[in-house]
Amino acid sequence: MRIGCCSDTHDNLNLAQQAVETFMSADVDMIIHCGDIVSPFTASVFETGVPLHAVRGNNDGEWALASTIEGFENGSGTYHGESAHLSIETHANESSHSPVDIAVYHGTSERLVDALLGCGQYDYVLRGHTHEQTVELSDGSVHVNPGGLPISGADDAYHVAIIETDLAVSPDAVTVHDISTDDN
Repeated sequence: MRIGCCSDTHDNLNLAQQAVETFMSADVDMIIHCGDIVSPFTASVFETGVPLHAVRGNNDGEWALASTIEGFENGSGTYHGESAHLSIETHANESSHSPVDIAVYHGTSERLVDALLGCGQYDYVLRGHTHEQTVELSDGSVHVNPGGLPISGADDAYHVAIIETDLAVSPDAVTVHDISTDDN
């Protein structure tokens, strides 16, 4: 399975659309948004027919955000609230019947991020919040932060990640795509 991962779009429709276009070009099977979509009008950009899993970020205060995502056509949107645990069955691990386990959390508490990475339960820990792109092996889990809207002191470009769950669990199974910030 190929999973598109993004975070911290902060109502930037151009970046959200570029993220979706990158995911559609890569033929992803699922999209995970690690929070800070912010408003329902931005969430609707992710209504593509490809399943979307989203968690709440610290700037996601719109009451209608959850119902907008949950209301995607054909039930393709799932809003998990604070965090999510996704178990993904893949072709590569059918013989062992061991799913790829993914934790999704916005990342507002580094202590919680560290606990997710160190607990030994997750193959991948996906998070956002810092706006800094990260892909690294940490305590046996692959820590993925695709980055976010460019801000001072963090990344100067918007990134998204694509995770190949049919490959061995490692940072090599994650590709990061730099999305142009021109006119954003």
